[in-house]
Formats: sequence, structure tokens, C-alpha cells
Amino acid sequence: MIMRLIVFVMKKFRCLLLIALGLMTVNTFGQYKYEREHRIKKSQFPADAHALIEEQLAEARRIRYYRETDSTKVSYEAKFKVDRLHYSVEFNQQGELEDVEILIKEVDIPDASFKNMTGYLDKNFNKYRIRRIQQQYPVSKDESVELTIKNAFQNLLLPTIRYAWVVAGRKDKGFEDFEILFDAEGNFLKLRKSLPVNYDHILY
Repeated sequence: MIMRLIVFVMKKFRCLLLIALGLMTVNTFGQYKYEREHRIKKSQFPADAHALIEEQLAEARRIRYYRETDSTKVSYEAKFKVDRLHYSVEFNQQGELEDVEILIKEVDIPDASFKNMTGYLDKNFNKYRIRRIQQQYPVSKDESVELTIKNAFQNLLLPTIRYAWVVAGRKDKGFEDFEILFDAEGNFLKLRKSLPVNYDHILY
């Protein structure tokens, strides 16, 4: 009888342990970004997506097309340079616009917004190094995708834009890469730890 009770308790414990480990795995999965991006031909890029930015591409240089897969989705990205600005236009697997990003420098951000962002970094990291900042124009239900693209290529500072930072930050131990999203006023929106990216190309 005692042996049966011990076996029963051990089975229950093992079951609970497996459930706990599964929950931990799901939670960790949402906090990390696994990413692979490789270059593709123009013919492999969604035709509807290409049509949306055809006017902008007519004046662009160094046009590159990519297919990106991460831990949650598949997307397509066109990267190119217009005048002196580096653009990245991302579409989902169906060819629908997700956002337009412009590579910027710290001086391009309004002072008050930049102060809020660096304040967040100072508070949450012992040390950090800024790797990249992008000004982001996400799609919105309140405007057409055509207007989103137009606003992005006019480089407008709108209340709806976001700032996507990639930083190497140190908390307790060594430096790790993080992707941090802020709104137009510099308020924190989201943070995700970014694992080493497996790129088949050089950014821009």
C-alpha cells in the first residue's frame, strides 16, 4: 500500500513538473526573437507588395529584397536608399504592409522624446550601447496604407510614429542585444531580447 502511494505521488509530481517546464518554455519563447533573413529575387517578392512601393522604388538605389522568418511569422522586406535615407518596408506573408522604417541618428529625434528614451535605458541597464535606431511608420486602421507610405517618404514627425532601438545592454552580467520600441513621445512600449541574427546579407 505504501509503495503504491509513493508511485502515485511520484507520477503526479512528474506530471506537474512537465507542465511547469512547458509553461516556462512558452513564457521564454515570447521574450526572445529568433530571426533569419535571406535575400531573394524580385520575382519571389509578393507582387501586390511591390506594386504599393513601385513609385518610391523608381527613385531608389541599392534595392534589395528579403524573406524573413522568426519565431512567430514569415515576412518580406524591401530595403533601399532614396537620396540620403535608408528605408526598410516590411510586408506580411500575404503581401500586406506592416510598417515603413527609416534609419536615423540620435540627433534626428526631438529632444524631449530622446530624453524619455534614454531615461528608460539609464533606469533599466547598468550600461548600454546603441546599435541602431529606426523611425517607424506602422499601419493604422485610421489611415490608408497609401497615406502611411506617403507620410514615411516625407519623413514626417507624426504622433503615430514609433522608434525602434536595438541596443547592447548590460543588466546583471554581460551585454545582451535588445529590441526596444517607444512611441513618438519616447514612452516605453515593448522590449524583446534579440538572439544573434543569422543574416545572409549585410544590413543596408
